[in-house]
Amino acid sequence: MATLTRVFVARLAGLPVFDPNGDQVGRVRDAVARLRADGPPSVVGLIAEMPLRRQIFLPIARITSIDADSVVLGSGTINLRRFQKGPAELNVLADLLDRRITTPNGTPATVVDVAMESDRAGQWNLGRVAVRDVTSRLSRRGQLHQFEWHELTGLVDPGALQGTASLLSVLEKMRPADLANALQDLPDQRKHAVAAALDDERLADVLEELPEHEQVDILARLDRERAADVLEEMDADDAADLLAELPPTERALLLDLMEPEESAPVRALMQYRPNTAGAIMTSEPVILTPDATVADALARIREKSLSPALAAQVFVCRAPIDTPTGRYLGVVHFQRLLREPPGDLLGGVLERDITPLSPSLPLADVTRRMATYNLVAIAVVDSADRLVGAVTVDDVLDHLLPRDWREQERAVDSGS
Repeated sequence: MATLTRVFVARLAGLPVFDPNGDQVGRVRDAVARLRADGPPSVVGLIAEMPLRRQIFLPIARITSIDADSVVLGSGTINLRRFQKGPAELNVLADLLDRRITTPNGTPATVVDVAMESDRAGQWNLGRVAVRDVTSRLSRRGQLHQFEWHELTGLVDPGALQGTASLLSVLEKMRPADLANALQDLPDQRKHAVAAALDDERLADVLEELPEHEQVDILARLDRERAADVLEEMDADDAADLLAELPPTERALLLDLMEPEESAPVRALMQYRPNTAGAIMTSEPVILTPDATVADALARIREKSLSPALAAQVFVCRAPIDTPTGRYLGVVHFQRLLREPPGDLLGGVLERDITPLSPSLPLADVTRRMATYNLVAIAVVDSADRLVGAVTVDDVLDHLLPRDWREQERAVDSGS
């Protein structure tokens, strides 16, 4: 059936899946195996992630080729219903990686990968298991070994200890939105273990992509010092939205634990009425002074940390340029920057014809203004003409969609 007759599942994760015409239909995220009483689990298919983070099931019989670079499907239709694990089934990576098991000589080890192997009849089963010895020495990693499935104890024991290191190595290349989606598919205990193992910046990015009740649940499982550190890594508007979901006493405690320079913009955003420009804006757009050059502006918007919406324009203000800034002067869109000589000053290429928003402007009016002028972001200024932030198109979408839109998307994908 395939070019390879043995492939380790963690190496499949992320590989593109192509249809017979050579068009990519998704990427591999996991393999599904069904438990058997008389042998190792049989592999029944792969989980592929489609656009919009929908995970679907690809039956193993539909797969005509597996190699080091791709997975290829045979002809036929693809069932686009969202994958749901059935009884007596394993998601190989999610359920087995990092599981604590016992080797044939009685020593403890953890699972780092599992191979799926094709027999002479073309059936695929879980076969060899790569494990790492558990060692008590912090400065030394345990040795790697391979065993056959039947030689190990504890592989399918639901009470076995399960860490996170190997699963994290598979998930680390995912975009935050995709990782957030994958987290929601894990059992609660596993989900919180993985979330706790992420570094502060990565966890902050993932929290911004989760439904509010999941954000609150994960934050509540962290100790308060760690929770405050994660909030500091979040965008100020997302942190403000999350804190608004917490009880007032908990909210105040976490704000006090944050560094003052990190909590100040969050506190400022929380002062605005809900569903106004001030409440949904980001307080950290790209801001430069009029004597900065086009080259300076292009260098700023190339920063990897900026979202596409924030990188689409530079707001120009008198010093100081931390919000609230000096007097707001105008905006330069990145297309204009590309057309101007690098040495020209921003003060000479400003666009001043778009009236900025007031922080109190209702969301409906913000939406109409941005749609009228086809904007991806627009300035928000206070009564003294100081820039206090910018509303981006993704801010607007987040607040126009129903609060439970992520759960609705998952419900539609699952066919419920």
